Amino acid sequence: MEMLTTSSVLVRPLPPKSTKTPFSLVTTKLTLSTHALGKRTVQEAVQLDAPKEERRKHGDLVLYSIAPYPVILASKLLPGADVVQSIFGPFVDLVKTWNLPDWLIHWGHPGNMAVVLFAMGGYGTYLGFRIRLSKDPEEKAKAKDLHPKLLAGMFFFFALGATGGITALLTSDKPIFESPHAVSGAIGLGLLTIQSILPALFEDNPGLRTVHGLLGSSIMTIFLFHLAFGLQLGLSF
Repeated sequence: MEMLTTSSVLVRPLPPKSTKTPFSLVTTKLTLSTHALGKRTVQEAVQLDAPKEERRKHGDLVLYSIAPYPVILASKLLPGADVVQSIFGPFVDLVKTWNLPDWLIHWGHPGNMAVVLFAMGGYGTYLGFRIRLSKDPEEKAKAKDLHPKLLAGMFFFFALGATGGITALLTSDKPIFESPHAVSGAIGLGLLTIQSILPALFEDNPGLRTVHGLLGSSIMTIFLFHLAFGLQLGLSF
């Protein structure tokens, strides 16, 4: 049976004339004891080179995180929040009079969209690969029939779900376009629009089938990030 013990982390104040290197090394001990191996000591640690006003007292552990908001919103990809808010305003006021449970307003939209993403988007993507890889004519024919229907349904419900997400945020008195979730959703819907046009061009340019497959996989990846950003947004209030 293994027993893992760690000594305390020592955070030392840096000397006055330190370099501006963002990280500097400092030593801590990690002792591992087992029946088979005796004891080992592994020395490793990282100390953050923070400004004087941010330094903490001896023994304190300070955690830093990086939010993606400033990076994604630097170019202001989604202007017009005031216009959208004024359009949705009357409906939002109506929803507030219904006295819906807070959990339904808060998690109804993400719950519905997760079902659409995995059930329609996930299975539709699988069928797309079967169209390209399957050697069974019957399976390929069924996939060709169902694949566009599922992805068209995903596009429709995602576009409809965007209005539900905006309504949920406004009902909770939260900003609507100031998150990576909103930006990634707009990018995903834009790419889905392009994706839906490509099949009409296959006959004249068969090479677009490969583009269609790669773009579809990329869109699903974007929507997985969109899901993660949505979960982060939902947990933030």
